[in-house]
This record gives sequence, C-alpha cells and structure tokens, in this order.
Amino acid sequence: MSTIHNHPVWGHEQDGMYNCGLYGGSFNPLHEGHVRCLIEAASRCRRLIVVLSCGERRPEIDLRVRYRWLYQVTSQLGNVSLFVLTDTAGDKDQYTEEYWQADAEKVREFAGEPIDVVFCGSDYDENSYWARCYPGAELTIIPRDEISSTAIRQDPLAHWDWLPAVVRPYYTKKVLITGSESTGKSTLTANLARHYNTTLVEEVGRDISERSGTDAMMIPDDFTDILLRHKIRETEALQQANRILFEDTDCLVTLFYLGFLEGSDKPKNQALAEAIAGLNHYDLVLFMEPDIPFVQDGDRSEIIAADRARFSDQLKQIYLSHGYALECVSGDYQTRFDRAVSLVEQVVRP
Repeated sequence: MSTIHNHPVWGHEQDGMYNCGLYGGSFNPLHEGHVRCLIEAASRCRRLIVVLSCGERRPEIDLRVRYRWLYQVTSQLGNVSLFVLTDTAGDKDQYTEEYWQADAEKVREFAGEPIDVVFCGSDYDENSYWARCYPGAELTIIPRDEISSTAIRQDPLAHWDWLPAVVRPYYTKKVLITGSESTGKSTLTANLARHYNTTLVEEVGRDISERSGTDAMMIPDDFTDILLRHKIRETEALQQANRILFEDTDCLVTLFYLGFLEGSDKPKNQALAEAIAGLNHYDLVLFMEPDIPFVQDGDRSEIIAADRARFSDQLKQIYLSHGYALECVSGDYQTRFDRAVSLVEQVVRP
C-alpha cells in the first residue's frame, strides 16, 4: 500500500530528489491549482510523468486542446513527459478498478522504470486511482484550497483569475459589431472594449482601401489582404483578451463589398471569404441599423449613402443566410451603447 505524506514531508528521496514521479488528472480544464502542483512535483523529481486522462465517451474538452495546454505550461520544465490515457467509460462511476489496473500498467510500461512517488492534490486521497494503482510508490499530497475544475466549467468567466494564460482564449467570448457604412460600428467597438477593459479588432479595410486614394479603385489583392489580415489580427487579439473580444466587422462585410468589384479574381476572394466565414464563430452579433446620420469622412460610398436601408438589408441577409442570429441595435449613440452592454451582459453573466 502507498505511504501517504502530506507536504512537505519527503519519503524515498535521495539527495533531495525522487527519481521518477507521477502526477495526473483530466485537466478539464487546466487551472492555476494544477499548474502549482505541476511545478512543485517537477521540482522534486529527476523525471515527472504527467498523465492526461481522457474519456472518449464523456463530454470533455478536446483531448488535443488539453494536451496543448499541458505542453505549453511544462515545456520549459525540462524533466516532464506527457502521457495520454484514454478510456471508454460513460462517466467516472463506470471507470472501475478493472480500468484502473489496466491503465496503470500502461503508465508503468511508458515509464520504463519504477515509479517511486505519486503526487496528488488534496482533492484526492488514499482511495483514489492514483494511490491504489501504484502500491510501490509513496503518495505525496499537495494541499489545495482553490476552485475546482467543475466550478470553472460552470462559469469560466467568473473564475478568470484561475485560468492560465494558455487556457483563457478557449473561454473568451467573441462579440462582433457589424453593419453597413457609417452606422457607428467603430465607435461602439472601441467604447465596449474600454468599458470591459479588453482588446478589440479594428476594421482593417479602411487603410487598405486608401492605397489607391478611393475604394472605387480597389483591386482584388486589396480584398485578399483585408480578409487575411483581419483573421490574423483576431487570432492575435484573442491571446490578450480579458474575458471578451470585440470585433469591428468581419469577412462577410468584405464579401458584401466584393459585390461592387468587377474582375476575373472576384470569385477567388468570394471563396476565401466563405472559407473564413466557415471558421468563424461569435457568441453575439450586434447589427447596427442605419438610423443615425450618415457621415462622409472622405472615403465612404455615395452609392450606399443614397439608399442606406436597401444596402443595409442586403448585408443583413448575407448574415442570415450564413446562419447568424443577429441582435439589431438602433437609436442614438448612447442608446446603442446601453443596448449593447445589456446584450453583452447576458453573454458574460449567464
């Protein structure tokens, strides 16, 4: 039977180090409590095996996502090896001792040497899988008093401080602000980002459209650049976002403007826009109605300005045809802001 030690008692260590240690869990999701245990366990072993348990029939975060999280937080430790254990149990109650022993044998085979210590957080005890399946190893329990993975899954944004930086993009909510020209998109996007103290993705089309002095003379390469740059900026901004990311327009707005472009390369950019649309997802889409005064800032389409309602409806239909649920926002600037905040709150505080 495993010998149980509570931190900081040390057992079979020689020269202050265990030889081969084990730390495992489902990491669903990985949180700062896990990270602290990983760092401590790795510092006390010449080699630490981290086991990622995955239930193929249980509703868990994608194995590849969790593996990447673990790799990113342990890659600089130098003495950590990752090992994946999969099972077909429908729930944890069905993960019986028959599974336990078979999986423990897989871990021992992977180790290729005796495992002389098993590290656990204090949410486990001597009756857990980690203790009972390695009778030749000491059980060292690292006290934990932080939030559980279960609580984080129930409301990840409320437990944001417990999420490592590598995990946060997975849970970040994405809010798109879209609509036709001169409907206050950029102003609202910036104000929302300030209000929620987070990052935003600015519209990239404006600067690119000015390469020829006027959007009427844009060439196909300009639209390709807009589509690719916007997606790249979204990916970058997502890494730094604080719970929410706000985006000013997206690829479907570019698809709409492609309707004004003639040329043999037009179908290529349409296909690119559709491909990016297939990759995109948003937790909330705010569609700005054209009921505030049109402001001509030097490069906005007079064609659109002359029939704002019709062109706005055309853009709206593009979103609806792609399966987006739209929340339409109208009124003056303060009314729009208040309405947007109310809708965002429903996303971040379910």
